[in-house]
Amino acid sequence: MKVEEKGTRGDGNQLLARMPAALADLMLTHLESVDLPQGMIIEQPDEAVEHVYFPTRGVISIVAMTPEGGARIEAGLVGREGMSGSMVVLGTDRSPHQTTVQIGGAGYRMETSRLQEALQQDALRERLLHYCHALSIQTAHTALANAKLKLDARLARWLLMCHDRIEGDEVTLTHDFLSTMLGVRRAGVTVSLHILEGQGLVRATRGLIRIIDREGLEEMVGGCYGVPEAEYTRLLTA
Repeated sequence: MKVEEKGTRGDGNQLLARMPAALADLMLTHLESVDLPQGMIIEQPDEAVEHVYFPTRGVISIVAMTPEGGARIEAGLVGREGMSGSMVVLGTDRSPHQTTVQIGGAGYRMETSRLQEALQQDALRERLLHYCHALSIQTAHTALANAKLKLDARLARWLLMCHDRIEGDEVTLTHDFLSTMLGVRRAGVTVSLHILEGQGLVRATRGLIRIIDREGLEEMVGGCYGVPEAEYTRLLTA
């Protein structure tokens, strides 16, 4: 089930939009509108985070990588439901991961120092910690999916998560980018897309994947999709 259908507002950043008025006012004072072009790197491994981002459109990837950068795989996905810079909420200013814009869009950014000041408010800190918890559940289930699902089902799960965070049914990404996100060779992505197309679940053209049968994708993935989404709903949309 898409995020909007669970009662999430379609416009703006949902984490901000659902805050009580007093907390929203506290945040809005320090937010700056920004474009988020595809490929933009917003966090580098082990470097202090200068800004946190709240997307309104597009998708941001948290990418785990070896120190030399030779091995890379997506560990977390952030869209209009959330924010980058979860480590700031958790009390530090850097991580070993890289965070990059996977699907271009727009959003807001806030200086890290401003967010750290705002986190002195107990109600805001609790709300953002709830988001960090939901993100950690997503990361855990990504690990579960990587260990237990075949590549075509992993791709189906990933497409569902992107579908939750975009307008419409079209995901604009190349096979090369997908191979990095899934940590596999490009040829594996091509084969998996052919499997999904053969089952009538998606239609793939150069740089574009169209979701045709969302329910079929959910059936293919089984229990590896839905738990993080339900946890987000429980904690942040009530």
